Amino acid sequence: MNPPKYQTLELKPQGEHVLLVSLNRPEALNALNTQMGRDQLDLWTRVTADPGQLRCVVLTGSGERAFCAGGDLKERDGMTPAEWQAQHEIFERAFVALVECPLPVIAAVNGHAFGGGLEMALCCDFIYAVPQARFAQSEVRLGIMPGGMGTQNLPRAVGERRAKELILTARPFSAAEGLEWGLVNRICEPAKLLEESLATAQAIAENGPLAVRQAKKSIHYGLQMDLATGYRYEIEAYNRLVDTDDRREGVRAFNEKRKPDFKGR
Repeated sequence: MNPPKYQTLELKPQGEHVLLVSLNRPEALNALNTQMGRDQLDLWTRVTADPGQLRCVVLTGSGERAFCAGGDLKERDGMTPAEWQAQHEIFERAFVALVECPLPVIAAVNGHAFGGGLEMALCCDFIYAVPQARFAQSEVRLGIMPGGMGTQNLPRAVGERRAKELILTARPFSAAEGLEWGLVNRICEPAKLLEESLATAQAIAENGPLAVRQAKKSIHYGLQMDLATGYRYEIEAYNRLVDTDDRREGVRAFNEKRKPDFKGR
């Protein structure tokens, strides 16, 4: 993968297989504007179409105050309904491209994640957060509602009834509450957030890349099916791994008591 230089995203490769992506509008609390929507759509599309040697991504925010404050309301001020919907179409495509990215994406939430910022984190595979991070689906306070999969991903993370309470009240909640409810996987001290997130990304990257992608896909789509159909989908994903060099290398390395050298083929 050889992406262009983005206006609103900072990309830092971490070795051969891990990429650190930072939302890079700290002066606006990394708020999601039209350009960030375009940049993310391009990035996640490229990662999906041609990942190259990339095996895992960590997504975080620049600065210490916010992961992402949500949609940029200053840019939206005065938009016509048609302009608003045209902008949101870009956001919709970016969210779908992120949630359907075949590579694991870890959200390293370094500060507040409100509205579309929380939705962005929820589109990632799991979330690590600093203790002082606060979260909210705050859209109803603006006379709108979540439109970045928030009404879908939040109930899947915390359950229907709690999600209804959080979305309908727009009440902020803490990282500790998110951890208790299953939305946050781990709370990390600020100085350790990226270190721990990248360590997990590296652990994922050391596993068979084809196996990781197939397992992620099976979980993601299987949860949208009944158990028996989901299991059949799992077996289809499983069988695609049997006749691969990585499967043969994994078994060979186990028997030879050495670390496998996976090539993604």
